[in-house]
Amino acid sequence: MKQALQFRLGQNLTMTPQLQQAIRLLQLSTLELNTEIQDALDSNMMLEIGDENSNENTSSESESSTESSTDNNEISATANENTESSNEANLEAASDTAATETLPDELAVDTSWDDIYDSVLPVTSSASSSYNSDDQPEVYTASSESLHENLRWQIKMTPFSELDAAIAEVIVDDINDDGFLQTTVEEIAASLESLEVEADEVEAVLHQVHNFDPAGVGARDLRESLSIQLHRLPNDIDLREYAITLVDNYFDLLANREYPQLMRKMKVSEDDLKDVIQLIQSMNPRPGGQVNANKAEYIIPDVTVKKVNNTWKVELNSDAAPKLRINATYANMIKDVKNSDDNSSMKNHLQEARWFIKSLLSRNETLLKVAHCIVERQKDFLEHGEEAMKALVLHDIAEAVDMHESTISRVTTKKYMHTPRGIFELKYFFSSHVSTASGGECSATAIRALIKKLIAAETPKKPLSDNKIAIILEDQGINVARRTVAKYRESLAIPPSNERKRLA
Repeated sequence: MKQALQFRLGQNLTMTPQLQQAIRLLQLSTLELNTEIQDALDSNMMLEIGDENSNENTSSESESSTESSTDNNEISATANENTESSNEANLEAASDTAATETLPDELAVDTSWDDIYDSVLPVTSSASSSYNSDDQPEVYTASSESLHENLRWQIKMTPFSELDAAIAEVIVDDINDDGFLQTTVEEIAASLESLEVEADEVEAVLHQVHNFDPAGVGARDLRESLSIQLHRLPNDIDLREYAITLVDNYFDLLANREYPQLMRKMKVSEDDLKDVIQLIQSMNPRPGGQVNANKAEYIIPDVTVKKVNNTWKVELNSDAAPKLRINATYANMIKDVKNSDDNSSMKNHLQEARWFIKSLLSRNETLLKVAHCIVERQKDFLEHGEEAMKALVLHDIAEAVDMHESTISRVTTKKYMHTPRGIFELKYFFSSHVSTASGGECSATAIRALIKKLIAAETPKKPLSDNKIAIILEDQGINVARRTVAKYRESLAIPPSNERKRLA
């Protein structure tokens, strides 16, 4: 076969390492970004954390610009070449260059960011009982100890015999995180066959475990857990005995909401039965949840929204990430280094530092642009709440800011906005829509808020069915099917109408 030279014309998309870095930083959460910044500080001598009122970076940039101008021009040329050759319709990743296309070739790397948000907001929940009597047993909480560790400590503090302590250890191992025993006493006795343990011995030790804190731990089901908690209430609590009788003897009727039968069998009035049920409902259905070894999770908002002079103002949270700048001392040393390898290494570090800071600025610019656009479209939510939420999809924001949907998806994932109504992930403001009778659109978030409002205002004795809610929404001009109502209701963790029925 004869060899020959051939010319072929083709087009390829090449993503530079700098562009890849910008894309990666764009999709990082605040915590992940801080980790990335710390890694960059540890590995690059040219990067340092800037002071609040420092302008040293600008001077260091000008002093070192002569030595590094050639390298910067090469980087800028590479970036421009990739931008010009990108084709967004052919490759989705090319759309991400929109975040860097508007950046000048040279940026001030010691950018001053205003302090916007002074505190870190915790998002936590504390387990508490709705029973507010002064005689209520103290609720146990722990911040660093798991349920099983605490129960094992209580075993050591209880005067068990060596055999009983071994049985108690096995019982505790079979208790789940909610505080319920997952195996039977017969199974536990069988697992201790080498110790010749009988089921009644396990039962006796289990009764001792029922005296541990938190109240109700070690129960085999919800009925037993409620009974244990009620028995541990002070004797002078009103209707305590009625509540114990109801749970021990008529729990199935209570679960099925057979209130007329309960009144007949217990010979109590409707008002007394209502008080008894309220006392039972004040108990903790998940006693193990009171002991939580997980530390509080903190969310640092990336942007803040506040109303100033009747205008909603969107600002970056300057505390979300440390402020970076070029180390002037090392930058000025480049011209004094005679060794070519050391000089080349320092120039590379300087280029990498500049691109890293430029990528951070690009990330902030894109995030602020997208957040501002979201606020513009969701002003009604900020003013009036969830019921005024408008339908919004990624494509709407992508068109408004002239970016690809993939870029908007990266920007809104794991990024949080602090508003007067709380802290929300940017993804929260996007939802599907349902057509209205007038030809408009209503967001799924607004429909869920309406369903929640209707159920909150329903008559307890005659709760609204999904079909009835669909009819009410249709009367308001919102066309939604019964199964859609059921889906939204389940997403709100609201039980069906037959389970919501209760005494008024």
